[in-house]
This record gives sequence, structure tokens and C-alpha cells, in this order.
Amino acid sequence: MKVLVTGGAGYIGSFMTRKLKEDNHEVVILDNLSNGHIEAVKDFRLEKLDLVDEKQKLDEFFISEKFDAVIHMAGFIQMGESFTNPSKYYHNNVIGFLNLVDVMVKNNCKKIILSSSAGVYGNPIKLPVEENDPKNPLNPYGETKYIMERILDDYDLAYGLKYVSFRYFNAAGAALDGSIGEAHPEESHLIPNIISKALKGEEVEIFGNDYDTSDGTCVRDYIHVLDLVEAHAMGLKVLEEGKISNIYNIGIGKGYSNKEVIKMVEKIGNLKVNVKFGPRRDGDADSLYASNAKIKKELGWNPKYTLEDIIKTAYEWHKKTTLNLWTI
Repeated sequence: MKVLVTGGAGYIGSFMTRKLKEDNHEVVILDNLSNGHIEAVKDFRLEKLDLVDEKQKLDEFFISEKFDAVIHMAGFIQMGESFTNPSKYYHNNVIGFLNLVDVMVKNNCKKIILSSSAGVYGNPIKLPVEENDPKNPLNPYGETKYIMERILDDYDLAYGLKYVSFRYFNAAGAALDGSIGEAHPEESHLIPNIISKALKGEEVEIFGNDYDTSDGTCVRDYIHVLDLVEAHAMGLKVLEEGKISNIYNIGIGKGYSNKEVIKMVEKIGNLKVNVKFGPRRDGDADSLYASNAKIKKELGWNPKYTLEDIIKTAYEWHKKTTLNLWTI
């Protein structure tokens, strides 16, 4: 298949493009490079284009390229920032997405995989959280993802746009050979923050130690990025086979507290993490981890990597990149 990966120069997108190439798909990347890095995709075709402001150019691009499917990974993802600048998130995540699916329908590209989020659930009514559980996003970021999912429902019914939406829990980790990994210009994710700051001897601020959990810190489900893109490859096959649209959680099905993650980093890196506890952030759920029974049963997906594997690969990546090299 000829597949367009939006946001393909970003962290998860750069892994996705490599997986698609391994599976012998023709891959084209669309990215405005606001957060992506051209170094990550130097071996791939890249179209620099903004989904929000360049809809006509996007349409011309689709007319010339004739894509079979899209994997949509272009989105802003910082929960805290979405509170302080919701306009940025609604414009990029929702309006940009609407422009994309409108152009897809117009050009008869009727298959899409969406990077969604566990943020659609908010504070779950039970754990592990299942796909049909209530949706109650606690922040604008999670709300944008839920809106995108509802758009896909409507576009499937009206226009036959088939989709697979994957609700990510917490993607982390790096390539096994250390070639690519995670780091954002303003890092908001726990594992890269802990590792990079510990390597530099800096203090790590943890938001809140008064949550309703066993040790007072948030509990989250962490999934290795390699397991994540494997699920997307399976989703693409489902779309290729013409099956119905669907939504899946992607997580290992178990939660780890912030303190447990810190202890694992200390064990693997043989270092001390200096921690300062700050106030909890608005919009953070106490505990959130997935039921992955549906994706296991219907797609045959099983996560290969543990939290220890995630942190080992991330540690090797950050040890190499923290002080000098470009990051993605």
C-alpha cells in the first residue's frame, strides 16, 4: 500500500515509518516540522505542509500522490499546555484533522489510522479501563482526541471512511539499536524527563504525591513504542482487508506509579534520582491503565516489552543524546 504518515518526523512517527518500510509499504511523510526533526526521516520522502493553514496544497498533494491509506500522528500532545492554550489544540488537533479527512474523502482515500489517547476516559469508573467505558476527558487535549474519534464515526457513516483508532496509554522507550528515541523540545513525559535530568544531576519535579493510589503518586500504563507501531501495522492490515472500523486500547494492561518508575530508572542506570514533589496538575487522573483484551482477541496483538525493557532502551538513548546529539 501507499501510506501517508502525518507527523512522521516525530517520535512515534519516525518508528512508524520504519515499520512500514520493513513491511514493504510505500511510505510518504507529511510534517510541518514544528515538533518533528528532519534528521529522523532523512531516508524517507518528506512533504513539509501544515494541515491547518494549507488545505488547498494538501488537496493538490493528494491528487498527485493517490494514497491508499493515512496514519495520522500529527497532533499536539501536552496535557498541561492544552489548559493554558486550548486554542492551539483545537486548531491543530481538530481543524487540522477535519481538513485532512475532508481531503481524503474528496480524493477517495478511505482508510485511516488515528493516534488517539487514553485521555478520552478521564478518571475511569473502573480499572482496567475498557473501550466501551464512559468518556470524560479532563483536559482540552483529551477532549480533542475524543472529538476526532466522533468525527470518524460520522465520516464512516456518511462517506465510508474506514478507520482504526488506537487509544495510546503512555508510549515510551527507544530503538533496540539506540538509533532513534524520545525527546521533545519541551519534554513533558515522565520517563525521558527522569532519565535526562538524572544523567545531568538535575532535580526532577513530580506533580503530586497525594493521589488516591498506594504510594500517593499517579499510576500509568507504559507501552514500548515498538509494540505500539506493531499494533498499527496490524490495524493497517485490517483496513486493507476491508473490515469494519474499530477502536482499541494499546497498553500492557498494568499500571506503575511514578515512584515505581523512578526506582526502575535508579536500578537500571545505577544512579540516584533527586525528586521534588510539586502540586498535582489539573486534569491528571489518579490511575489509568488499559484492558488490552479486545486488541489481543481481535488483532492477535501481544506486547513484547516490559517496563524494564522500556527504561533500558530509553536509558541507552538518553545516555547517548542528553549532552550533544539531535533528538526526536
